[in-house]
Amino acid sequence: MQTTINTLQKGQKAVILSFDDAIIPLKLIEMGCMEGNFVEVIQIAPLGDPIFLSVNDTNLAIRKEMASRIFVEIQK
Repeated sequence: MQTTINTLQKGQKAVILSFDDAIIPLKLIEMGCMEGNFVEVIQIAPLGDPIFLSVNDTNLAIRKEMASRIFVEIQK
């Protein structure tokens, strides 16, 4: 099932399918936020922003708006 990172729940895992290179900061790509990599939602802030992720054993936090632009496929 294809969705975006901002719709994932805490503990869910997914594979990154695609994103717009012009919108995603180079720093996120350098930290492993690339197509084919696994992502897991570690924590979501109380108001839903930011979202704390683990991408290939790298922990990072991204804004909900940015997460809505990264398409993933949920892993079961």
